[in-house]
Amino acid sequence: MSICIYCGSSNHVREIYHAAAGALGAHLARSGVRVVYGGGSVGLMNTVAEHALANGGEVIGVIPEKLLELELARLDLTELKIVQTMHQRKAMMAELADAFIALPGGYGTLEELFEAITWAQLRYHDKAVGLLNVGGYYDGLLGFLDHATKEGFVRPMHRELLCVDEDIDALLLQLAASRPPELSQWIHNP
Repeated sequence: MSICIYCGSSNHVREIYHAAAGALGAHLARSGVRVVYGGGSVGLMNTVAEHALANGGEVIGVIPEKLLELELARLDLTELKIVQTMHQRKAMMAELADAFIALPGGYGTLEELFEAITWAQLRYHDKAVGLLNVGGYYDGLLGFLDHATKEGFVRPMHRELLCVDEDIDALLLQLAASRPPELSQWIHNP
């Protein structure tokens, strides 16, 4: 099992976000779930990878050559895949993953999250998509999604594609319940 993690690359964020990223990376590693992420050595991306590796987990990074040249890649991963473009990066990350989880982040995280949800809505994949709502970070976004649903721009059945919780275990249970049965195997191995 592999879970793709989308999250921020900024180092200038509150410790609560780093703590959640570290806890998620460690939990997945102890559960035998491989982490797939953007390959970076900064921000929450680095924290997830660091804690997954420290707990004996496998971590696959996917990074565009341009970011590698800027020395932003983490080089001690289980595997680092280098691609040419951001589009190739996202496609490879999605291909390698069985599910997706977004932690707090900025434009890039939001873009990746919404692409994963859109692909699920259009049935390009049947993978679970989750949002770890650390410290209420995404409350405003969730309110907007409810508003978009009320206004008819998002169908209620598609609004339910996004699993949300502030607790890692609860979110993983939602992800397992929302998609193919084989996902449930990593829920019971913390």
